[in-house]
Amino acid sequence: MNDARTPLSAGLYLAATPIGAARDITLRTLDLLGSADIIAAEDTRSARKLMDIHGVALNGRRLVACHDHSGEGVVDGLVDAIAGGASVVYVSEAGTPLVSDPGFTLARAAIARGLPVTAAPGPSALLAALAVAGLPADRFLFVGFLPNAETARRAAIAELAAVPATLVLYESPKRLHGLLTDLADILGERDAAVCRELTKRFEEVRRGSLRDLATAFEGEVKGEIVVVIGRGGPREVTESDIRARLAEAMETMRLKDAATAVAGALGLPRQQVYRLALGLKDE
Repeated sequence: MNDARTPLSAGLYLAATPIGAARDITLRTLDLLGSADIIAAEDTRSARKLMDIHGVALNGRRLVACHDHSGEGVVDGLVDAIAGGASVVYVSEAGTPLVSDPGFTLARAAIARGLPVTAAPGPSALLAALAVAGLPADRFLFVGFLPNAETARRAAIAELAAVPATLVLYESPKRLHGLLTDLADILGERDAAVCRELTKRFEEVRRGSLRDLATAFEGEVKGEIVVVIGRGGPREVTESDIRARLAEAMETMRLKDAATAVAGALGLPRQQVYRLALGLKDE
C-alpha cells in the first residue's frame, strides 16, 4: 500500500473490522487506518495484525489502547486531540464499534464536546447471525450478554419473553448450555439458531428448537457464539396452566423469581402470577 497519507478532517471515525475472515474489511476502513492521525483500538495487537495483513503502515503515528480498563485519561486525551484538530479512527477487536464494545464511552465523550463522529460500517456478528439464522429479521432486539448468575439470567429471560421480536444474544461458549437450558425452560419450544465462529474456518450454524439446541451443546464448545431466538406466538393460558408452570418453576427457584419467570414466559401481569404463587405456597 502507498505510504502517502490523505489527510482526514478532524473527528472520530468508528470503523468496523472483520469478525473472522481478514478479507471482509472494507476499503473505507483501510483508507481510515491509513490516513488517520491517531488509531485507537480495543486491542492494539489485533489492530497491528490486521494492519500488517493489509499492508497499512503506522509510519510513526500513535496507536492507543482504548478499552474498558483504560481509564478516563485515555478517552479525555483522545477527545482533546480531536478538539485540537486530529483525526482519530477507533476499531474494536472485531466487528462494529459500540455493539458490545467499549467504543461507546469514547463516542459519547466526543459527542458531548460537539465533535464530529462518523461511522464506517462493515462486519457485524449481530447482522451476520440474523442473515444465516433463517428466522424473521423484520423486527429484532439485540440483547447482548445476559447476566452470569443463573437467577439473574432467568429473570432477564422472563422479561424478554413478551417482546414481539426476534431476539439476538451473545454468549460465552462455557455458558452456552446453561443459557440454552434456561431459554428453553422459560420461553418454551421456540425456533432458534446457534451461530458459532461466523466467517471463520470452523463456522457452524445449528438450527432447531431451544430444547434440541440445549441438548446438542451439552459438551465442550469453543469460539464466538451468537444465539438467535424466534418470537413467541400468542396463546391462550388457563389458570391451571399457570399453576402447573409455577409448580415446576418453584422446584428450582425462589417464589418471587418463579413468578417473574412464569409471567414473562406466558406474557401475563406479574402481580397476577405472584398472587397465584403465594396461593400455591400456602397450599
